[in-house]
Amino acid sequence: MYVKFIMTLTVECVGPDESVQEAAQRMRSLDVGPLPVCGDDGRLLGMITDRDIVVRATAEGLDPRLVRVQDVMSEDVIYCFEDQDVDTAAQLMEEHRIRRLPVLDGDRRLVGIVSLGDLAIRANKDQATGVLREVSEP
Repeated sequence: MYVKFIMTLTVECVGPDESVQEAAQRMRSLDVGPLPVCGDDGRLLGMITDRDIVVRATAEGLDPRLVRVQDVMSEDVIYCFEDQDVDTAAQLMEEHRIRRLPVLDGDRRLVGIVSLGDLAIRANKDQATGVLREVSEP
């Protein structure tokens, strides 16, 4: 089964020039911890998480209204393509210990996100349990 059949399609991005405060407000309104960072062309530039904001901005005493997303985001993002097999996505999540994986199309534009929940509900529950165990190991 391909990732495109199980991924969540409704994904909001934040722009690299938006403030950390705007990103945090979007996280709150969407009730999410990570947000993809995309350029105007829809291409994935990075990810920003609530942890990035706390560790790289708040802990440093930076003003969230002035600090830009690009200053605290993670640039080395693990992702998969929509036409890859679900097993490949699960393997990436397990190997890199991540719970959400951005999904790109052939032009490297963000088209979705696949989560452990997507694996559990729409794909192989046993596989999702194995990935969750690995991701959650201390």
